[in-house]
Parts: sequence; C-alpha cells; structure tokens
Amino acid sequence: MALTIDFESIDGSMLATVGGKAANLGELTRAGLPVPPGFCVTTDAYRAVARAVDPASTTPGNARGTLLGTPVPQEIRDAIVAGYRALGDDVPVAVRSSATAEDLPFASFAGQQDTFLNVIGEDAVVDAVRRCWASLWTDRAVSYRETNGIDHTTTYLAVVVQRMVQSAVSGVMFTANPVTGKRDQIVIDASPGLGEAVVSGAVNPDHFVVDGSDIVEKRLGDKRFVIRSLPGGGTEHVEAGESGEQCLTDGQVHALAVLGREVQRHYRTPQDTEWAIDDEGELHLTQARPVTTLFPLPDNPDGGSHVYFCFSLAQGLERPITPMGRAAFREVSKAAFEIVIGDPGSRSYVENGERIFFDVTKVLWSKVGREFVTRLLAVMEARSSEVLRGLFDDPRFAVRNSSPTPAVKRVLRLARRFRVPVTVVKALVDPEKAVRTALRTEREVLEKAAGLSVEQALRQCVVPVLPRLAPAALVGFAMLGLAGKVVKTRPGELQTVLRGLPNNVTTEMDLALWDLAQEIRHDPVALRQFRDGERPAALDRFLARWGHRAVAEIDLGLPRWSDDPAHVVGVVKNFLRLEDDRAHPDAVFARGAADAEAMIETLARRAWGRGWFVRFALRRTRVLAGLREYPKYLVITLFGTLRKRIAEAGAQLVADGHLDAVDDVFFLNFEEMRSPQGDLRPLVAARREVYDRELRRRRIPRVLLSDGTEPEAVHHGAPVEGDLVGTPASAGTITGVARVVMDPVGAHLEPGEILVAPSTDPGWTPLFLTAGALVMEMGGANSHGAVVAREYGIPAVVGVREAVTRIRTGERITVDGSTGAITTLDSPVEVSPRQPDA
Repeated sequence: MALTIDFESIDGSMLATVGGKAANLGELTRAGLPVPPGFCVTTDAYRAVARAVDPASTTPGNARGTLLGTPVPQEIRDAIVAGYRALGDDVPVAVRSSATAEDLPFASFAGQQDTFLNVIGEDAVVDAVRRCWASLWTDRAVSYRETNGIDHTTTYLAVVVQRMVQSAVSGVMFTANPVTGKRDQIVIDASPGLGEAVVSGAVNPDHFVVDGSDIVEKRLGDKRFVIRSLPGGGTEHVEAGESGEQCLTDGQVHALAVLGREVQRHYRTPQDTEWAIDDEGELHLTQARPVTTLFPLPDNPDGGSHVYFCFSLAQGLERPITPMGRAAFREVSKAAFEIVIGDPGSRSYVENGERIFFDVTKVLWSKVGREFVTRLLAVMEARSSEVLRGLFDDPRFAVRNSSPTPAVKRVLRLARRFRVPVTVVKALVDPEKAVRTALRTEREVLEKAAGLSVEQALRQCVVPVLPRLAPAALVGFAMLGLAGKVVKTRPGELQTVLRGLPNNVTTEMDLALWDLAQEIRHDPVALRQFRDGERPAALDRFLARWGHRAVAEIDLGLPRWSDDPAHVVGVVKNFLRLEDDRAHPDAVFARGAADAEAMIETLARRAWGRGWFVRFALRRTRVLAGLREYPKYLVITLFGTLRKRIAEAGAQLVADGHLDAVDDVFFLNFEEMRSPQGDLRPLVAARREVYDRELRRRRIPRVLLSDGTEPEAVHHGAPVEGDLVGTPASAGTITGVARVVMDPVGAHLEPGEILVAPSTDPGWTPLFLTAGALVMEMGGANSHGAVVAREYGIPAVVGVREAVTRIRTGERITVDGSTGAITTLDSPVEVSPRQPDA
C-alpha cells in the first residue's frame, strides 16, 4: 500500500491512487514542464482514515466531523512528514485536494475541495492534509458530484503537497477562449501576489487575449487586493490600491502563451492552467486541467474553415440524440442530399456532441443560398438567422457564387419532380379537397413502409413527404401575405386570422387530451382509477390514437407516450384543476376561431373594392395553413411504427444474450442491430455514459465554427440594463406571473402563468392550454411554439436571448406579443414549487 508518491513517479495510469490533480502534475513533471516539486498523499491513506464514513448512510456534515476527529495513524503521519522533509527544511508548501472524480473531461471540480497555502511545519502539513480529506464532504462538493451524476461511494481523495511559489505575479490561463470557444486564442488573467486572488474572484485582474503572435485584447483590472504569504505560515489579504499599470510585461504574456500551447500540445485538448512568476522572474506551472465548458469540435479532414448549424437545437432539442436516433437521421439525410443535390454521400451532415449539425459553409458561399436559408430561418429560428447573417462579412465565408442559375434550375427540377405547381393550383381552386388529399397520405406512407426495411423506409418515406404536403400549407401563408399587401393592417391583425385554425393535427391532439380529461372528470369510476394510479379505458383509447407522440419525439430512440404515459398523466392532472369555464381549452379555441372569422370580415370591409380578394385569400389561409404541422406529424407517425420494429429486434438480441434490456437496442446503429458481433453490452454501456454526460451539458451552440468559435457569443452587442426583446410571434399583451420550465415532463403550470422555456416541440404544447403567454429563447415567428400559441390566442415572444436565466419564476412580467417586448414589473412572488427545473 503506497501512502505517498513523488510527482516524478506519477503517471497517467495512477488516477485511482492519486486523483486528477496529482495525476496531471505528475504527467506535467515527467514531460519536463516547470512544475514546482512535490508529492501526493494517496487515496490509500484516505481510505485508511475514512473507514468509519459510510457515504450511503451519513450526512456530509457528519462525514466531515468524523474525518476531522479521527487521529491520523502514525504510519500515515510518518509518510507525510518524510515526503515534506524531502522538499527541504520547513519549506512553505501548498496543500491541495486531489479527488479521483476530478479534472475529468466533463467536470473540472475546480474549487470543490479545499486548498491551503503557505503551510509551514510538519504538524501544520499533517493537519492540512486531514482538512483536505474532510473537504471531500463539504456541501458544495457533494452537490457538485450529485449534479454531475458522480457516485459518492466511488470517490476518494488524495492530497497534493507542493513546494510553494512565492509569487510576484500569478493567475490563470486558458488555452482556448472559454467565452467564444475559439481554440487558437489564449486567455490570461493576472494579478500581483498569490493566484488565489484571481481564482477566487477576489480581485479584478488584468485580462489578456493572445491570438497567434498578437495580443489582441488587453483590459487592465483595478487589482485592489493582493494575497501574500505570511512569514510564519498562512496568507493575508492586503489592500493595494487601484493600479493603472499592467502587472505582466508583454514579453511575459507571450512567454505564458508559449507555455500554454506546450501544455495543450501535450494533452491534445484545451487546458485551464494556474501559473506563478516568482520574484526572480521564473515561470512556474502549478496546475492544469481540461477546459470542460467547450463544445467539442467536429472532425475537419480538409482543415479549412467551416460553419456548422445545429439542426438539433433548431428543432427544439437541447438534449443529445440517442445513437439509434442519429442513425435514423443519417438515412434521412442521405435521401435528402440525393434528392436535392444528387449526392447521398454529402459531408454536409455532421454529428457532434451527440447532436446533429449541418455544414452550411457552401450555403454561405452562395449569394442565393445564404439569402434563402437566413430568410427561412428568420421565421423558423430567428436567432440562428441573426447569427448566420453576422458571418456574411467574414472573408472566410464571402460569396464565391453570385449566379442564381444553379439554384433556379434545382428548384425547377424539384418542383417538376414533385408536381408542386399542380398541388398549388389545386389548393387555390379547391382547398378543402387539397386537405382531404393530404390527409390520405398517412395511410399511403404507412402501407409503403410496411414492405420495406427500417433503413429503406427512412430513406424512401420521410423526405418525399415535405414536397408533397408543404406546398398546400405554403399557399395558405402566401395568401396571408398577399392579403397583407392588399389591405393596410395594424400589428397583430394578420396573426389573429391564424387563431383556432382547423386541419392542424397538433391542435387536434391537444383538444383530444382535453376531452380525455373531461371524460375522466365526469366518470366516477375512471376518476377513481386515475387518482389511484390505474389506467382508465379512456386513457388507453387516447394512447391508441396519439401514443406515437412524445416530448423530443424526433429522436427515434426516445420512448413514446404509449411506452411511458407519465407526461400525459401529468397534463391531465393539470387539466382537472381548471374550474373557470372560460379557461377551458375548447372554449379558448372556439373564441380564437370566432375572432379569426371576425377579423377576416373587418379586413375585407377595410379593403373596400378589394374586399372580395381579402376574403378569398384569408379563407384559404384558414383552411390550408394548419397543414403546416402535418409533414412532421407523418414523420413521427412513421417513427412510431419503426420504433416498434426496432424494439422487436432488441427483444431478440436480449433473448440471444447480446443485450441486457430491450431499450439498449436504441444505443446501437442498424448494422450493429442486424449483425451483432458478440456481446454488445460493453458498447451500450460506453455509449450510455457519453449520452448521460451530454445530458448535463448546459450550453449548445446554435452555430459553431471549425475553430471552435461560437459566433453568437461574438456578434451581439451588450444588453441594455432591463431590456428584454425578442421576435413578436402571437399578438396580444398580458401581465402575469412567470414560470420558468426547462422540461415539460412533470411540469406544473397554474392557469394564466406565463410559460418561459428554452424551446418547445409538440410535447410541450399541452402546457400552452393553461398558459397566459409564451416566452421562448429560441424559435421564430413561424416556429412550432409560435404557431400553436397563435392558434390558442395567447401572446408569444420568441428568440429571446437568455430568457430562462434573466426571467425568474415568480416574477410578474408583461409580454407584448405585437412588439416583442418583455417588461419585468417587480420582484418574484412565491409560487407553487412544483417545477423542479425552475
């Protein structure tokens, strides 16, 4: 049993023995980098002292007390003292915690355990080691592990004892820009004295950004405080007064950058380092760990500059997509690229961070392509459109093809292939018949898919749905736009026409859910079953019709409502709370439809002699615009049938001993599912670990450059204090209490509360039925949430930057869906604490 190990003897295989911090310092020492000498008190020593601590049955406070009150065994004390004496006679040292779950690729644990600086003397060092052990059980360390899904029972603590650098200047250095994500920028924060002042945030340091060989940013802090070592041990905070001079010379900044690049080359990944420069000007590296907040970069074989657009996020999915879900999208993308550009092997489809991106570099190089895509996104995902437009002036993505001819030829070819002109004319002449024709598509698609393999069905039945069905819906919106050209309208009037639209499958689903709640409410037997946790027959009937829907339903690998009806049950419980008849969703929907019809007449009368055209156009809008939801509905319906077939294959894999559970099949791809090579359980376990890690990622870039830059973090101005503005999506003004909801499953929304969400998909829309208004971080005026909000007649503002962080649950806010303005009126009020993610 090794109780202490010198840095020079530590290698990367010793993580379980020395913890993350010591493993990194040992590796850096062995690489010849300027690390002050030291040793590690291993996890074997901690285990010997911590035998009395049972993580499964003790509180953090009791665990700390036990460790602080347990005498250090003589054998361990002797080993610590021997290691300390080897560093010199009573030399000052830094004593730092080094946990086995630390400095991981997804969690740095920075500052979660304790550090003690300028420790002098054998007794003081032993006591500091013991206090480090106890710090594994601080409330913040326990909470951090729980947040990152790390098991307390598998976490142990080693302790680093390192010769102290009496710093003239010190600080931190990131070898990639942690704000913008740019990988070739080095960011340095520096202040006089010990680096704890910078790390703890006690001082406003000097800030430097180095790009290549240039210092591209230099912002001097006031550096009012300095932390210094005391002669007898310990540290003091000294008020230094504001300094207008930089604490590092430009030469020292460049020297640090060189050191940072050397560390990054060694680890082959960006690093968060701590450094110190002593009184003689010598540079020391005191710590290095991975930068855990950066979004990973896609493979870039050609080494050129690329722009990646996050399709997952545009579809309202912040969470990762399962391996089977991504496998499905790979098949769909092959068909899409073959139909549109004739190249099923296009590299424009990119998977990164367990999410789906598209390489839109060639789109930006085309004058027609960049205008088309950004205009389309402006009504679907406004923030992404804004971010992409911010790249128009970047010389790397300047227009290379200004001719519209290739795009026009491609559009004409697709229109002819899918008979788009015929569909448009039929929709104009007889919109009701166009709707009936569209609704027959579901049966045709499912019948065709039944005779194909899963992969063939994805390639042949998904992409053709859009050009067959979308033109009719587009006719409806085109008529809306034409009417707006013919008659002068006030803000919100045209949006009123879109309220209570017929022929919208999502609206039908939500009203069917309301009908389910009413049926249960008025049936004593069903109500008793429902409240006792049983499934009444009415619920089974609803699931038979709508059970293929789900939250985050574009991921084929996620359970449908028929697999797990918990979300449906939660929504029904909310509906059963509604007592006000005017707040009933069917009444709200009917009022919306009546308001729309009244608005058509108002606009027609205002148009005088052109009123006949306004009626003609807007009547077609009413009939056809609801079909917008139908293509996605068909895809999800197909996904539901294919998911059942995949689950059957999973059951066979379980029977054959390749998998432990049927759902494990959704962590395979089609080839692995069909031709299993031995035991698939280790592969599934590894993929689940990555998937679970990505579930905890908090920030997903809408747009990502190949150098790691997140343009959204670069191309926006500083927000004005108190100003919160987005894209107006559904007219109307309402003042109410905000409810921030990060996940609709299990969410509770009081009638009239304003729903504030990062994004939405159809799984969210039942919440709209009780919401007073909707605010979303993502989306555009024609995104899914905006469309449904208009149909239900609730004000909505979308594309609101940082909405879920700047608005707090319980705040009274005013939402103006005509102008896009959101005003905070007062401090949060107490609300029912039923939404855990708020």
